[in-house]
Amino acid sequence: MLRRLTPFYFFVALFLIGCNGCTADPKPKTPTITLKDSSKKTVSIPKFHRDSAYLFTKKQVDFGPRVPNTKAHTTTKNWYVQKFKSYGAEVIEQNFQVRSFQNKLLNSTNVIAQFNPSNSHRVVLAAHWDTRHIGDQDTDEKKQKEAILGADDGASGVGMLIEIARQISLNKIDLGIDIVLFDAEDQGSSGGKETEWCLGSQHWAKNLHTSHKPKFGILLDMAGSKNARFTKDQVSMNYAPKVMNKVWKIAQERGYGNFFVNEASGPLIDDHKFVNEIANIPMIDIINRPSTTRSGFGNYWHTHDDNMNIIDKKTLRAVGQTVLAVVYKEAAGVF
Repeated sequence: MLRRLTPFYFFVALFLIGCNGCTADPKPKTPTITLKDSSKKTVSIPKFHRDSAYLFTKKQVDFGPRVPNTKAHTTTKNWYVQKFKSYGAEVIEQNFQVRSFQNKLLNSTNVIAQFNPSNSHRVVLAAHWDTRHIGDQDTDEKKQKEAILGADDGASGVGMLIEIARQISLNKIDLGIDIVLFDAEDQGSSGGKETEWCLGSQHWAKNLHTSHKPKFGILLDMAGSKNARFTKDQVSMNYAPKVMNKVWKIAQERGYGNFFVNEASGPLIDDHKFVNEIANIPMIDIINRPSTTRSGFGNYWHTHDDNMNIIDKKTLRAVGQTVLAVVYKEAAGVF
């Protein structure tokens, strides 16, 4: 995934420095966790299996860089479709073609898995699945021109959503859920126009696959690394503050306050921006925003260090269990 940071101080800093295939699913038991909401209503929430999410993340990485117009891209897409269908979802392959900033025609696909498609009460869960075509933030100049694996920058979010789909298939829920994997998110130019990024979410937002517009959405992006720190970004807080605050509250109540911090962070370009602005669906972003890096993202961002070595099962569990709690509480009417 790529998103550009856009706060004022970032531009000032720039000026000052010169401007210029299928494995078998694990089959653990799936106990539910019973919680009582403040309304005293009991909500049964499935247990998110971090090992499954980790294996689903690794499977994607093993296919290689998921850059549009490549064999790995097609093979991975077909695996997603098979996986979601195996969990009982109705799957839509939303094919589209777009031009990259390099004027390359990108054959792209948004993969959409629908659960309870006729239910008008819906939420959307999303992540992007393509990988950066270059490692432009890598210190090794030779590697800067090579596509990255994107273990966290795409694969971890998708891995968690596949595990969530598995849990939904095992634990009935009275809620319409759309899982959308956006393509062509990370194919823009560094410092380029905002609309060069997030091409899949722009297409989906203009061409919604359902007449039942989701009530709200959650985007997972770079959400599975070690020592992740999720802040309240400005775009999410501008468009969906109630959703973000409720999600953070649920995470903290479940003991994940070391991941979900009550700290505001600046604006950024990510898929949720276009879903909010074009489709008018309130969507928040769960994204790692370290406080100690120059970019504002993990040190592995857009480098070849974005591999399975940085993925942490604890982080996967914190995010995945929180999102599962959100959707089951929404279904129960207590979110």
